[in-house]
Amino acid sequence: MSLAPAATRLSPAQRFDWLRLIRSENIGPRTFRALLNQCGGAAAALEALPALARKGGRPIAIAGRDEIEREMATAERLGVAFVAMGEADYPVALRAIPDAPPLIAVRGRLEALRAPMAAIVGSRNASAVGLAMTERLARGLGQAGYVVVSGLARGVDARAHATSLDTGTIAVLAGGHRRIYPSEHEALAERICERGALVSEMPLDWEARGRDFPRRNRIVSGLSLGVVIVEAARKSGSLITARFAAEQGREVLAVPGSPLDPRAEGPNDLIADGATMCRSVDDALRALEPLRERGGARADDLFAESPAPAATTPLWDELDAVVGGAPPEASLDFEFDDAPRRPFEPRPAGVVLLELLGPAPIAVDELLRLADLPAAQARAALVELELAGRVLRHDGGLVSRLG
Repeated sequence: MSLAPAATRLSPAQRFDWLRLIRSENIGPRTFRALLNQCGGAAAALEALPALARKGGRPIAIAGRDEIEREMATAERLGVAFVAMGEADYPVALRAIPDAPPLIAVRGRLEALRAPMAAIVGSRNASAVGLAMTERLARGLGQAGYVVVSGLARGVDARAHATSLDTGTIAVLAGGHRRIYPSEHEALAERICERGALVSEMPLDWEARGRDFPRRNRIVSGLSLGVVIVEAARKSGSLITARFAAEQGREVLAVPGSPLDPRAEGPNDLIADGATMCRSVDDALRALEPLRERGGARADDLFAESPAPAATTPLWDELDAVVGGAPPEASLDFEFDDAPRRPFEPRPAGVVLLELLGPAPIAVDELLRLADLPAAQARAALVELELAGRVLRHDGGLVSRLG
């Protein structure tokens, strides 16, 4: 993927359009990228959305200009910056994951996002041993120059943040910046901003719901070179983070525990399945240092000098910044009706995809293979179906039919 020059930034008008597009109904990170790929920019995508959704069979609610103006004004009052993929302050590691958020809302020290990061996550009802281990790991990683990432939850997450306040920590929020969860961690969140940052992809007033926590977890792992699981019961959210880390090509480390403690079942299972055993900070550093040596500055170096903001280049190539300058693969212009056709006339791509899809998720690549359609045409049709709310994307590149 080619990237915009380091000094390149979205213009205010482009940032407004990006935020409006990602806040519109049925627009997730992958759909956002597909639309920019097809339309060449967020403004053009917004103009095309009503027609595209109609082709898919259902109207779409586009975020209103007034709504976005209010959110941006509130963000300015709170000191929240919207950082776009392709800009210098957008974390390089996060940019590499398939479903990276096009915009992240950041409060605190932007330079913390350019440091090498390591995540520590675990049980909300952690044991005393688990909390003590969390402190050792967070302190050691911070002293070694890593910014510690976690999810601001009770237990291990909160202890990891609190221990690494002086060396830098990033909390990824499941909700918006004005809806800190849990509310008892509002004071901790304020302290995190002093040398670290709060990061969210959600609207500022969004109150976190159950399904938002896995979305948060993919960002926790996506920011990091590796993820350490301290304690986690089976089916824990921390194991979801570990799964994301493995899918994203990150290092997965697990702290072993007593077989008699249910909180150790998750890490012990991970170790049995091939995760790196983490008995000390030295184990973590041995796994992470080779990754950092490929191109990461120390956190200390970044905090020592805060560079001036990059100059704004108002007319940059949005397409190049997001999808590497690839030309549009195909026009998003397909009909989904199944009206009678002349003999041997091919059926619309959307009809073929809908017939193949069911409630059980299937890999997109497998779906396209079974559809036996040109890849560009099938992917474009899939975008229209998603905009219309007729298909649902799942983690791991899976998709299923809705309704």
